[in-house]
Amino acid sequence: MTTHATTTTPLGAPRAFPELAENFTWGVATSAYQIEGATEADGRTASIWDTFCRVPGAVANGDTGDAACDHYRLMPEDVKLIAGLGVDSYRFSLAWPRIQPGGRGPVNAKGIAFYDRLVDTLLEHGITPWATLYHWDLPQELEDAGGWPERDTAHRFAEYAELTYRALGDRVVNWTTLNEPWCSAMLGYHEGVHAPGRRDFSEALHAVHHLLLGHGMAAQRMRAAAAEADNELSLGIVLNLGHGSPASDSEQDREAARRSDALGARLYLDALVHGRYPEDLLAELPSVGVTLPVQEGDLATIAQPLDLLGVNYYTSHQFTGTDEHGETTDERGLPVVRTVPFGLPRTAMDWEIVPAGLTRLLLRLDREYGVPLVVTENGAAFDDTVAADGEVRDEDRVAYLAGHLAAVAEARAQGADVRGYFAWSLFDNFEWAYGYDKRFGIVRVDYDTQRRTVKESGAWYRDTVRLTRGR
Repeated sequence: MTTHATTTTPLGAPRAFPELAENFTWGVATSAYQIEGATEADGRTASIWDTFCRVPGAVANGDTGDAACDHYRLMPEDVKLIAGLGVDSYRFSLAWPRIQPGGRGPVNAKGIAFYDRLVDTLLEHGITPWATLYHWDLPQELEDAGGWPERDTAHRFAEYAELTYRALGDRVVNWTTLNEPWCSAMLGYHEGVHAPGRRDFSEALHAVHHLLLGHGMAAQRMRAAAAEADNELSLGIVLNLGHGSPASDSEQDREAARRSDALGARLYLDALVHGRYPEDLLAELPSVGVTLPVQEGDLATIAQPLDLLGVNYYTSHQFTGTDEHGETTDERGLPVVRTVPFGLPRTAMDWEIVPAGLTRLLLRLDREYGVPLVVTENGAAFDDTVAADGEVRDEDRVAYLAGHLAAVAEARAQGADVRGYFAWSLFDNFEWAYGYDKRFGIVRVDYDTQRRTVKESGAWYRDTVRLTRGR
């Protein structure tokens, strides 16, 4: 039996956020591969992350998601823990190779049964489920066939989305298609630091287009299925975004910030909302030998109406157009785009802590894109220590959460249509290429015993939610 220790008196005093008291969702978030474990149970087949974890040197310490937080077996207790945190919603992802092994064919009855039980258990505890269809765990067979750089993967994703929606859409209203397509494409196919570990910029840009196309196709099929069943459906997508700014007012720095924004933000946002790719980016891609594989009708398919835009925010950056030696072009003759630090405190991920950037980002998204916003991930890794009494007094994480909730409240006060906030992460978990070295959780997991301990930050978040809502 897994036991749960709960901090009852946090060192950091909880606070009320009046701007977030009404018509606002409070939640916690996780993803399937990071917490579920049971990677070979009940018909699940391998994902690209199962394969990538076995590449020597790809993941810290040779860690894998084979066990993770053993959520697949401990789910009922974990839902009770979530309910004890006072939140009203839980954002989780669905494992494609668990639901549709190999990425083709019918639903795996045993795989979907787990999510049936999860959804029912959440609802029994008064917690609203928020389901994400894809959080990076592409079935390995689809990668073997070419992965996201191939157009067929978009079709396979749309089929998986409809199958999954038909199984759960009678009870799950809130859905997002993709989590952070930038990471899937750029870290997975360009930089090679995430699964599947490929390094080809052209393939990465093809992956971007097919990820977005898959989103649009999935949205069409899910909305049709919802209408057929007379289900309520709120549908969106989740992007990782930050506020970018030039390090100075020089032309080089302003151009560097523009280029970063085009490739990291507008490439996705303009296509999803306006049905077009940024003209400035399209004009520059031929210089690096890239042409997006756009076919007739693709952009209209991508630009399906969004009920919400999920925003994953961790940090912001400022950019310069010169390298350390003052040069404005790199060895390929291309313009330099380089980040320079603000000089602010950093998390254990070496990310600067910039809560003001979240306010600026939310205001910009509201102004330029006009889609209802939800902060679907926000949190921080720190080097937690366990005290002699077993408690985890993570004041640094409390301060991080407090600062960023204040930033959300400020954006709402200034008129941004922000409708919710999900703390990342519910649990310490498998942190991708960092393995189990980095801990983001507001609940500590002892990976040897699977014991859960609510940290000071978890208790602070619980009490802040209750105080804000006047409970």
